[in-house]
Amino acid sequence: MNRSEPSRNPAAFGRRLLRTRERAALATSLRGAPYASLVLFVVDLDASPLLLLSDLAQHTRNIAFDPRVSLLLDATEDHPDPLTGPRITLVGRAEAVDDPRRMARFAAHHQTSAHYSGFGDFRLYRVAVERGHLVAGFGSIHWIEGSDLLFSADTDALATAEPGILEHMNRDHADVIGDCARHLLGRNGSDWRMTGIDPEGVDLRCRSQTARLDFAAPVLSADAARVALAQLAGNARK
Repeated sequence: MNRSEPSRNPAAFGRRLLRTRERAALATSLRGAPYASLVLFVVDLDASPLLLLSDLAQHTRNIAFDPRVSLLLDATEDHPDPLTGPRITLVGRAEAVDDPRRMARFAAHHQTSAHYSGFGDFRLYRVAVERGHLVAGFGSIHWIEGSDLLFSADTDALATAEPGILEHMNRDHADVIGDCARHLLGRNGSDWRMTGIDPEGVDLRCRSQTARLDFAAPVLSADAARVALAQLAGNARK
């Protein structure tokens, strides 16, 4: 992440942080007492967090009592002093959603969830973000309204096209994905896959490694995505 970006556009910096994380500390209310737990998540195309939770888990019982939640996303792993690294706390409400598209998006990012996502006691939750508290580094602290933090343009067309784009890229252009991971990101590994696409970039995975490639400009359709992916491929082969 560009160190100067938070001061220019805290919302865009915070949203990219959301798009690059896959686990978070979830805070819920245990009948009025704070309760924190570790969860996996993925963000939807607008950057709203999606959680797959068991009805039996304590945090899910807490949400049934009080849907107000907070998520802490930590991106300080590369900082010798973690308190100088970026992190963001989201405040909002968790709501259960019965949405096959969103479930498929979650499963694409977290393939082990396929073992239990079909169980009757697991449900997908979307966090309606009300505010975000971004600490981008020492002395760089911003409260961001949810309407500014989330991507506001209509993502329906790209959401509909996402499964087909992933299938096509992983089946027919695995070499391109690998080239992008190695040459644009400096990541090793021979079996990189594309796990998601959104208006601002694509998500990649190779076993336990994850990576993010940003588009030069937002895309909102399959045609625009095709152009943006071709541009990334061309950059990787220069």
